[in-house]
Amino acid sequence: MMELDHIAVAGVDLAAASDHVAGALGCRLQSGGEHAIFHTHNRLMGLEDGLYLEAIAINPAAPLPDRARWFDLDRFAGPARLTNWICRCDDLDAALAALPAGFGDPVDLQRGDLRWRMAVPHDGVLPFDNCAPALIEWQGDAHPVQRLDATGCRLTALRVCHPEAGRLGQILAPFLTDARVSFMDAEAGLEAAFETPSGPRILR
Repeated sequence: MMELDHIAVAGVDLAAASDHVAGALGCRLQSGGEHAIFHTHNRLMGLEDGLYLEAIAINPAAPLPDRARWFDLDRFAGPARLTNWICRCDDLDAALAALPAGFGDPVDLQRGDLRWRMAVPHDGVLPFDNCAPALIEWQGDAHPVQRLDATGCRLTALRVCHPEAGRLGQILAPFLTDARVSFMDAEAGLEAAFETPSGPRILR
């Protein structure tokens, strides 16, 4: 089974990604950290219901990685936007075995006391033009939400748009049951609706 874990906003740099989130939701992000292997860095925002939001970008001070970066960041261009959704599972290997090919292979990662495994395709691009969820398996008890301040922001809907979104929904249906997630046959992209202290907001 899968559960929604967090969503990610990418930018050409971390300031652009962070400013896009803050402008859309009216809440500030907190310091995150750097990611070895993929040489990216992030800032984080706590959400209600055990979720969080990640602003992520290539770290210009880090060396070039020896493989494609996750979330297709090597090809990212244009304005900052919501690019990915990430689902956690208890057994990443079993989840990948049950899904069609293309969701990636497990990569062991660590940032401070946070340890996790994530499925990353060799070219960095997830199925359905990056609209399929990335899969993560947290190891140990540490999780980012435990150290993030409450913002009063709650995700109420995540719309996954793609010309073949219906097929993606059918693939995920046996594993993901979340009334907030819907699949719409449209131009590829993600849209998230929130209730915030300032009222309803949309993040694209």
